[in-house]
Amino acid sequence: MAKVVFKDYSQGQISLFPTRLDEKIPEDSPARLVNQVVDNLDIRSIMDGYQGGGCSAYHPRMMLKIVLFAYLNNVIEDRLRDSMWFMWTAPK
Repeated sequence: MAKVVFKDYSQGQISLFPTRLDEKIPEDSPARLVNQVVDNLDIRSIMDGYQGGGCSAYHPRMMLKIVLFAYLNNVIEDRLRDSMWFMWTAPK
């Protein structure tokens, strides 16, 4: 008979997530590769396009990481197939 294993259970835990999310990302994860590549890109031309004012924006480097990682994981393709909002924004 297999040994029963439960996840840690502590009602007194201070936080739901680890102090640092990167503690849960394996060293060989594609997310780390995307992070490293984008961190090394020169995005001054993108940064120069921001005029300021209004609400605070997400950092363009972060957004680029999200788009690239989503593309690598077929998230964009799935959304184009399943979401009317993505379908509407996609070229015909």
